This record gives sequence, structure tokens and C-alpha cells, in this order.
Amino acid sequence: MAEAFFTSRADYVDRALLGFAHAHRDIVTLHPEPGYVVAVNRDPRRRVGIVSGGGSGHEPLHVGLVGTGMLDAAVPGKVFASPHNRQIYEASRAVAGPDGVLHVVKNYTGDRINFGIAAERLRHDGIRVERVLVDDDVATDSDQTGTGRRGTGATVLTEKLLGAAADQGLGLDALTRLGRAVVARSRSIAVASAAHTSHVTGEPGFVLPPGQVEYGVGIHGERARRSIARPPLEELVDRMVDDVLAGLPAGDRALVLVNGLGGTTAIELYNVFARTVDTLADRGVSTTGSLVGTWSPALDMRGFSITVTLLDDDWAELWNAPAWTAALRK
Repeated sequence: MAEAFFTSRADYVDRALLGFAHAHRDIVTLHPEPGYVVAVNRDPRRRVGIVSGGGSGHEPLHVGLVGTGMLDAAVPGKVFASPHNRQIYEASRAVAGPDGVLHVVKNYTGDRINFGIAAERLRHDGIRVERVLVDDDVATDSDQTGTGRRGTGATVLTEKLLGAAADQGLGLDALTRLGRAVVARSRSIAVASAAHTSHVTGEPGFVLPPGQVEYGVGIHGERARRSIARPPLEELVDRMVDDVLAGLPAGDRALVLVNGLGGTTAIELYNVFARTVDTLADRGVSTTGSLVGTWSPALDMRGFSITVTLLDDDWAELWNAPAWTAALRK
């Protein structure tokens, strides 16, 4: 049993937020009640506030991406749980621009419901609001999945591109179209060799037989539909890249995110990235931008995900635009 290092079992997320805000007080301001962070600095050209959020346990997503060139605010829930609609509503009111607010929402039922309630309250107040729903996980791309594809690593890339576009002064409608286009050109898949450790019980979320990997895990510790015999890394990455590309339109330039799920070392992730770049090149796709590291973990799960976003003509400029957050600085 592995006991977590929390100061309190009752308010561990709140205490973590307080520590985060102290550590990055030049970048974010914490509003502890009802619980959200906002950017200290904001490009004066912004007409739209960008807000995202979701369960804790995925850090630096989302509070780590609040700052210049990215999110205006982020709302964290408890571990693997949606933020409350009041958090979303208050954060959105705080950062709404003259043309309203854009919500970037991962495709999970709780997030969709609570962001939806907040949006209705904002509209009642006369604030324009739109949503970009991120649904990039090919492991849940099935007619048998009623809720559709889960939202995972593509959220990071979407938030970067939208933040840069917002700094150019784009309005709400244009940003919404851009965000939905980015999501449509993004797909991900994740694998794990060991489950996360439950923050409640201290026990593994599931147990894999020796020599097996879960192919298609979720960022809330969800098991895949199947376990497979663990192949050499080259074969595993090739299979993952092919599955991701199969869900995408044609394209020859890509942004690539290799994301650790919390218990995977940097040296492993760079091995994955090196093979991913080679495999994409063999498939006729050049890697023109990338992130490698732990961006959206599932607590301490031993595994990684690969996200590919096929670039449109003018997205490279947005990707290379400046950003200054706790987690991403360009």
C-alpha cells in the first residue's frame, strides 16, 4: 500500500492549489472560493476569455497552462472529478472579454454537464459563450461507446493554438471554428504497463499479468478494452501511430505530443518520441512541432500517450507564438 503525501485528506486539492499559486504568483492568481486560477497578465488584444478545466490528478493540465498566450482561467475538480458549475461560472465571468468566453472541454459526461450549466448561466447574464469539445482518443472511437471519444492529450495542443489566436484579437466565432478544426485534426492513444495508485486506498487501480500492457487506457485510470502481450517498443509505437493516423484526414506536417501518464521517466518518453518521429516520417508525415513530457497524467500510471495534430497552413505560426505559463514557456 502506497500512502499519498497529502497534508490533509479533506482539502488536498485546495492545499495543492495554494502551493501552486504561491510558487507561480507572477503568472496566476488563485481565487480559493469557489476555486479557480486566472492569469496575471493578458494580451490587450484579447477579445475573448479562454477557460478550461477538469479533474485534478492530471497536472499540469489545466492550471499549469494558465498565463500569457494560453488560458485565461482554469477550474480544477477533485481527483478525476469534474469541477462544479459554480467554479466554471465564476471563472468565466472573471475573464470574459468584450466578445465573450470560450470553454475548452474534454469529452467526459461530468465536464460536459457542468460546463453546460455554467454556459447557460453566463448567457442569462448576457455573456456570449461557446464550447470546443476535445474528443481525440481513438481507443473509444466506436459505435458502442455512447459518449464518443474521450478527451485527452490533444487538449494541450488545442489550448496552445487557441491562446495564440486569441492574442491576435480573433473573435468568439473565429476561435470556436479554429478550436473545432484543431480537434478534428487531432487523435491520441495511450498504453500502460501498470495502473495508477488510488489516492483513496493506496492500492493499484488494476493489476496486469506479467508481460502484458493495457492498450487504450484513459486518463482517469480507465482500463483498456483489451490487454495485449507487450511487444518491443518499436512495434508498440508503430501500432499506436498507425491507429492514430487511421483516424485522421490526409496531411504531411504534424504537431506531436508524447505524454507521460505520471510514472514514466523522461528517458523513456524521449525513446518513444524518437521512434514516433521516425515512424511518422516513414508514413510521409514530418514533425514540425512537439512536446515531450508529463502533460496530462493519470496520477502515477506507468504509461504514455501519443497525440498527433495534422497542421493546417497557418497553424505553425500559432504554435510558435510566445507563451508564458507555469508549464509551457516559449
